[in-house]
Amino acid sequence: MAQQTQISRVAGHFERFTHEFPTVEALAEAPLAQVVTAWSGLGYNRRARYLHAAAARIVTEGWPRTAAALQELPGVGPYTAAAVACFAFGEPVAAVDTNMKRVLSRWLGSPLDGTELTAAANAELDRARAAEWNQAVMDLGAGICSPRHPGCHACPVEEWCSDSSIYVPPPSQGRFIGSTRQARGAVLKVLIGQGTATEATLVGESGIDRQRLAIALAALELEGMIRQSNGAWALADG
Repeated sequence: MAQQTQISRVAGHFERFTHEFPTVEALAEAPLAQVVTAWSGLGYNRRARYLHAAAARIVTEGWPRTAAALQELPGVGPYTAAAVACFAFGEPVAAVDTNMKRVLSRWLGSPLDGTELTAAANAELDRARAAEWNQAVMDLGAGICSPRHPGCHACPVEEWCSDSSIYVPPPSQGRFIGSTRQARGAVLKVLIGQGTATEATLVGESGIDRQRLAIALAALELEGMIRQSNGAWALADG
């Protein structure tokens, strides 16, 4: 939930979501429409479908316990896989997020990215205390080693830092207004509220023009998020 979404927005949703789906079995057994509705308000709604599909696979096959195996679940990328593998299952693997990227780039004196960054993180990792190391480096990046104005005076490892001026900003996200992402979210909001809607209703209720609406509908249908029946659109059953 916290991926590309502020924690302040996530907190309440997390409590409600886990209350509605307290176990992986409950999540897997729920209709997709119910899961998407519970996710509403967090954005990036395809994550709800990925989570639903991942839960179904876990119920059938059991929990993957390594980062490599976790990445085979729908929607799970390298960071999430490594974080779950390390914090939940004790695998000594670096969970590389943007904070860790910044800390290690400055620590080692070179802007790191991609496989070079992952290799560097796992080389520096304290394998005997991997979970503590991951949390410490993340917290250092979030609280002290900030992007543009690092608090070097308060940094516990300042004397070993190679270059605190190094900063490679993350890729900028395209603007939301006028985007397909906005159109997708608007479609789902209408369908969650009304159950079903014709294309004309979607245009009127969402304020999205027909061209962008058609693109959003096609993408959502292809992903299995929505379905069309008798000229009306609705959330997919799962």
